[in-house]
Amino acid sequence: MKVQPARADAFCAKPDPAVRLLLLYGPDQGMVRERARAATGAVLEDPNDPFRLAEIAAKQLRSDPAILNDEAAALALTGGRRVVRLRDIGNEDAKQIEAFLADPPGDALVVIEAGDLGSAKASRLVRTVEASACGAAVACYRDEGAGLPKLIDEVLKAANLAVTPDAKAYLAANLGGDRLVSRSELEKLVTYMGTVETDGTDGGGQQPGATKRTVDLAEVAAVVNDTAALSLQDVAYAVAGGQPSVLDRALTRSFAEGQSPVAVLRAVARHFQQLHLVSAALAGGRDPEGALKQLRPPVFWKVKEAFLAQARGWPPAWLGRALARLLEAEAACKRTGLPDQAICAQALLDLAGKAPLRRKNIRR
Repeated sequence: MKVQPARADAFCAKPDPAVRLLLLYGPDQGMVRERARAATGAVLEDPNDPFRLAEIAAKQLRSDPAILNDEAAALALTGGRRVVRLRDIGNEDAKQIEAFLADPPGDALVVIEAGDLGSAKASRLVRTVEASACGAAVACYRDEGAGLPKLIDEVLKAANLAVTPDAKAYLAANLGGDRLVSRSELEKLVTYMGTVETDGTDGGGQQPGATKRTVDLAEVAAVVNDTAALSLQDVAYAVAGGQPSVLDRALTRSFAEGQSPVAVLRAVARHFQQLHLVSAALAGGRDPEGALKQLRPPVFWKVKEAFLAQARGWPPAWLGRALARLLEAEAACKRTGLPDQAICAQALLDLAGKAPLRRKNIRR
């Protein structure tokens, strides 16, 4: 069974009773761990109960192939259904998982925490689980689209906090690299808001029934600091600023942090889209402040001058061609089968080398 992204969180919080094995995989390891905990908590009243929880590492499974069936069939001394969690499982373990799914012993729920296994079509392990009547596969990709705004609303609403559109846009742009990191940053924001003295509180947080407070952009910018998003920002500004050496370092750091080439290309494309809007507005005679006000999320004040310099330096037509080049690179990453990091790096270095600001610096 393949679980659709829109149903993933609800499914993990309450797995189908017929499911004997749940595969959680993807680049967002924070999301993998969060959903594994949710699935475990759906079965166990105490998720750390040593009598009902067994944990198996990949090397244990490979050295002792019988351990999975033994743990799945074991009875808890205290009664109740058990959970078996497998960690760091990869495509090389697909044959053993297939054998388990063909005739699963006992009634334990097996939860597999895997990394990025590649596309569902290319991954033998994903195909094996999706094809099984008693298995379910859940992809855990970085929060994007409606996923991240939903998480923001969930955490802030639980703390009786509202959020302005600008602040929410800023959060959506600066979180999402890892589900647990995003949740941690949002909880840090909640804590910060609880320490800000307001009418009806003494600085110790909201009281039950207190008036809902609204988080604004300044409060969000003062607290939230996602390093993955900052790395992507460094990449985008280095490309548009014509700084190949800075780009090389920022790109290496982004890949080391687990950012996919497609995510990097999309982050740079978003930056160029914003530059295009402002560049066109400036070319039409609009003042810089007015041109910047149309952007969502707004440009952070620390990089405002650098952004304006890039918007002034890049003509709208050049920005249009740059966006087309980024789309071509993304398509090549998905379809050609060539090394995607190399495709991404080459496209970004080409753009950085042709940036108007670089040409001006060279002429000087």
